[in-house]
Amino acid sequence: MTQPPSQQPPQGGFGAPQEPQGTPQPPQGPPQTPPQAGYGYPQAPGQPPGYGYPQQPGQQPGPYAQQPGPYGQQPGPYGQQPGQQSGPYAQQPGPYAQQPGPYGQQPGPYAQPQQYPGAPAPGGPGDGGAKRKPAVIIGAAAAALLVIGGGIFFAMSGDDDGKKDPVAEQSKGAKPSGSPSVNEGNGNGDGNGGGDEDLNAGRKKGEAKVLWLQKNDIDLPRNGSDVRGPWVVGDTIVKGMYRTVSGYSVGDGKQKWTLKLPADLCAAPAQTTTNGKIVIGVKNGTTDKADCADLQMIDLNTGKAGWKKSVKKNGTWDFLSDISLAISGDTVTVGRTGNSNAYRVSDGKELFGKQSGNCQPFAFAGGPKLIAASNCRTGDVDNPQHQIQELDPVTGKARWTYQPKRGWEIDKVYSVTPLVVSLKKEKEWSILALKENGQLRTGITSDKGDKFAPDCGSAFAIFGKSLDGCTGVAADANTFYMATAADSSGLARTNKVVAFDLNTGKTKWKAAAPSERVVKPLRMEGGDVLLYVEAGYNKGGGIATLAPTGGTPKMLLQHPVSTSQIESTFYNSKIVYADGRSFIASGRVSARNDKEELETKTMMAFGN
Repeated sequence: MTQPPSQQPPQGGFGAPQEPQGTPQPPQGPPQTPPQAGYGYPQAPGQPPGYGYPQQPGQQPGPYAQQPGPYGQQPGPYGQQPGQQSGPYAQQPGPYAQQPGPYGQQPGPYAQPQQYPGAPAPGGPGDGGAKRKPAVIIGAAAAALLVIGGGIFFAMSGDDDGKKDPVAEQSKGAKPSGSPSVNEGNGNGDGNGGGDEDLNAGRKKGEAKVLWLQKNDIDLPRNGSDVRGPWVVGDTIVKGMYRTVSGYSVGDGKQKWTLKLPADLCAAPAQTTTNGKIVIGVKNGTTDKADCADLQMIDLNTGKAGWKKSVKKNGTWDFLSDISLAISGDTVTVGRTGNSNAYRVSDGKELFGKQSGNCQPFAFAGGPKLIAASNCRTGDVDNPQHQIQELDPVTGKARWTYQPKRGWEIDKVYSVTPLVVSLKKEKEWSILALKENGQLRTGITSDKGDKFAPDCGSAFAIFGKSLDGCTGVAADANTFYMATAADSSGLARTNKVVAFDLNTGKTKWKAAAPSERVVKPLRMEGGDVLLYVEAGYNKGGGIATLAPTGGTPKMLLQHPVSTSQIESTFYNSKIVYADGRSFIASGRVSARNDKEELETKTMMAFGN
């Protein structure tokens, strides 16, 4: 939001616009009438700091100093409930805006997707979902999370950790078959990507065993391929890449089955159904013009392909973006720019399609509830109107609707139950929690100096926006947990976990990672926060838990120091912990040549 030159922004706080060098700068652009001071906005001289900024000694705390009635008016960032009386939130502009009913009047013409200069050029077939399309870049641009002085913002740059994804020198592509075909495997192959090397030779007392190490065995296209999954279903761990979905034994890594796809795997949900079924997206051809428009159901217990269906194109501009998938109950949703569909996982029956009205879902988060993020017509591409809803997964009807203030875009869903949502507006970032009925619960306030960078996958995931699947965050009924960005100012990288009270938005406690280590929350486990402890120099990684009251992480599974170098080599790694075993998988596989490609380590398992 631009401000008159006379106004100076506050020092960095959660949601404040920042320059990458860490020096707060006034926003650029023509002067506009400023909003009332509050969360995410510069303060006028003499005004108290707004929501999200550190308080000065002797001052009353920000807008939460007075508690509103349950039905009080919430102008500014929190919005107004129609027909209700004013409350104490009047000084809070920001992302929390007017709450329409689910069937109320919607805003004007449909907002166009935001364009971002400098986004990476899409590649050819098999490049992990990017595709050559005319017109604009869709959705969130390639953005690296940067956090300066307690404020959090996005910069148009490379990926989060600065790693370069290697590109192969030769073009290679498997010839697609006409339909999926399953190879049940013979159980041969020892799952030992280390060859003749004994990966447990250097294991010390108290350390977990290396159960198996897997190398790539798929001939990939020149640009490599993203890895989908892994998902653990019973005694099988499954991952998908390029034109193959494969299941492996969790105990020894032996391949149990392989399903060959007729074209590129281009989308997959973060989770399966409770009985191990999944629906993936497959391109409807093998040329650059192919769309991510075919759905394939797979039983991950057996690798058997179920129903297959093509999503019908709805208008000229449909499938300008790739699809994103989410599963809730027996429903799989297909989100994309301007359109959406939902199908029954068990039999492929279409349950609902494009919504009526001016607001259309573009992405969903699944799990115990179905959450939809929608874009509403406004006629102003630079000032979009988003909304978030809980939908009935069978009918698609909204159970409630929450609209943030104009200009704020729904970015990610960090937790479905309780509902914790990330929003962004240009270089500003906000996190809010909603109640079961969709009303605002609170906004998260960070302490000055804390820097955060949740891991939500590749920074270049522009086409097809997924709402869920982030790590580095977790939540229980009353607390939201988020890891800080790694601090490299000392001898070794380290970080901490910060717990936020979901009823007040304030920090409850901070827990440091083990010495010279970096931790990442994965989910809740038995009332504790489940953490992945990254491997470091001469230090094995592992799985740990952190009590909901904080304190020191407790190791559940200590990975061997002797294999820490291998553990550290997985690119954009994905971590899964199930039944006492931990699995580390690469998020993308690519190499400079065929030989190096087949030597690339893709998945590793640990257990006692």
